[in-house]
Amino acid sequence: MLPRFLASICLALYACLPALARERPAVDVPTATIQRDAVARLRIVAVDGGFEAWADNLLPGPVEVRLDADGGARPQALPALPARASVPAGGSVLLTRLRPPPAREGRMQLRLSGVPGSSNAKPRDITYLLPLRLDAPRIDQGFDGRFSHDSDENRYALDFAAPEDTPVLAARAGIVLQVDTGYRGSSLDYARDATRANFIRILHDDGTMALYGHLAPDGAQVVPGQRVEVGQRIGSSGNTGYSSAPHLHFVVQVNRGGQLVSIPFRMQDVAIPTRR
Repeated sequence: MLPRFLASICLALYACLPALARERPAVDVPTATIQRDAVARLRIVAVDGGFEAWADNLLPGPVEVRLDADGGARPQALPALPARASVPAGGSVLLTRLRPPPAREGRMQLRLSGVPGSSNAKPRDITYLLPLRLDAPRIDQGFDGRFSHDSDENRYALDFAAPEDTPVLAARAGIVLQVDTGYRGSSLDYARDATRANFIRILHDDGTMALYGHLAPDGAQVVPGQRVEVGQRIGSSGNTGYSSAPHLHFVVQVNRGGQLVSIPFRMQDVAIPTRR
């Protein structure tokens, strides 16, 4: 089971902030509030009569973001909230201009959410390489698997049984978008471990993205922005997060309207089962 990698950042702005902003012209989200798997950062800049809300892309590939009010007093915004935008790799986009509510109405809260990839992805019919250095791979859960492949993000995923520290290979060439291998341990406690799976996400040239999940702690041999070739070792398999046994979770996804959606694929010398 892999979590949804939807990064959210919440920022509270108080009605008294304009006076402070005159002394500090830019107000940024503290680094501590940015989640480990965040794809974008909300940046607030003071301007005459209000603020500008910017989205900064933290990834070496495109992301799509959505800014909305998150409780508290609703701000005046132009364009109105929710505001959406595509942000190119490493780029920034002005989402909206804000006027804070009167002091008597209290504070306003904003939430920025982001999804990696572009909605313009056009998947090609590609045969993927087996992403593990194994002689006889066994698939414990196939497409539409009952245990955890029942969501749009993971419906067309494969779980390969693999001893821990088995070499993980790039099933297709691309650019490394995200790497997180800092978690340790596993269990079937969904509330605790569903968002704790180590992973690598790779962007392909047609806009699709492959996600390699449940990797070993510190088990990445690549970094964001790195170009990898098919068959290149990118990390080591593990048993982290919401997992019942050591395995590699592999899925190909696209961004569809701000949601990650898995798509079916073919894999060299692998018969892909369903409903297991």
